[in-house]
Amino acid sequence: MPAKKVSSKKAPTRARPKAPARPVEPRPPEEVPPPPDSRRPKAKKTVVILSRKRALYSTRRLVEAIKQRGHRPLVLDTLRCTMVLAPGQPRMLYRGVDIKGVDVVIPRIGASITGYGLAVVNHFEMMGVPVLNGSLAISQSRDKLRALQLLCRAGLDVPRTVMAHDRSNVRKLVEEVGGLPVIIKLLRGTQGVGVMIAHSLQELQTIVNTFWDLGQEVVLQEFVAESKGRDVRALVVGDTVVGAMQRRAKKGEFRSNIHRGGEGHPVELPPAYMDVAVRAARLLGLEIAGVDMLEGRSGPRLMELNSSPGFEGLEQATKQDIAGAMIDHALTLGARQTV
Repeated sequence: MPAKKVSSKKAPTRARPKAPARPVEPRPPEEVPPPPDSRRPKAKKTVVILSRKRALYSTRRLVEAIKQRGHRPLVLDTLRCTMVLAPGQPRMLYRGVDIKGVDVVIPRIGASITGYGLAVVNHFEMMGVPVLNGSLAISQSRDKLRALQLLCRAGLDVPRTVMAHDRSNVRKLVEEVGGLPVIIKLLRGTQGVGVMIAHSLQELQTIVNTFWDLGQEVVLQEFVAESKGRDVRALVVGDTVVGAMQRRAKKGEFRSNIHRGGEGHPVELPPAYMDVAVRAARLLGLEIAGVDMLEGRSGPRLMELNSSPGFEGLEQATKQDIAGAMIDHALTLGARQTV
């Protein structure tokens, strides 16, 4: 029986159906990273407030404003600060602990502690810490005569003022300021303390003799009758008037200070008043200043500048966040000086 031939041909294989092609998804565009500020939380800043009492309205409001902005307030009693001097390494202790990592300092130095307060402020400046206001600016604003000299030299309008130690011719001093009545001011006074009015030569002589015998320096100043017991307080922060009010003295009082019972209501200052207030603060080197002006016949007449202005009355009268404006400026200035 013949053998069967074996075919070398392979059985045809069935072609497998091709898998459907996957759709090619477009590549997502490259993501642009967000700016650094929105990607990272801002670092907390430490803001020191030099104040004798944490419970004071202005101090409490500044603390609130710092916390609202996500930063750390540190209230230091000025008289508890200890200054340590060492070559090239000044240090500040508070109750025996080194004060470090301060970003900016806001002094609230009362008139009664001006000497020690200025030393503390100056020490922070020596440590390279930005300060609002600086020791020189505070010193110049506290000395009423020095402040008026600087303002007068720059051509700003101030009431006629004299200072003398010669008791022999008070009549001549009165003539120099335009006659009676005359305003008498202690060189270092605040909130209307140490400000008096004399209506006669005898009254004036008695007052100035008393002060001179006590070793106090005084100035005599023109009484601006047209102001009629009114003045304007403008609060300057940086190069801006952030609030203003007109203050009126209570009945029987010539001083319009809120602390002396005066009443305040908000006013929209004319450009001339705002310009004078900002110029005056700049001349004395003040970043924050309460500028007191009388309403003279020909425009604003500068009385004095306060380097640690209270602003309770101003916030209540204007309903503005004065504390917030101060803190914003302090943080900006602090960041600018540490760059």
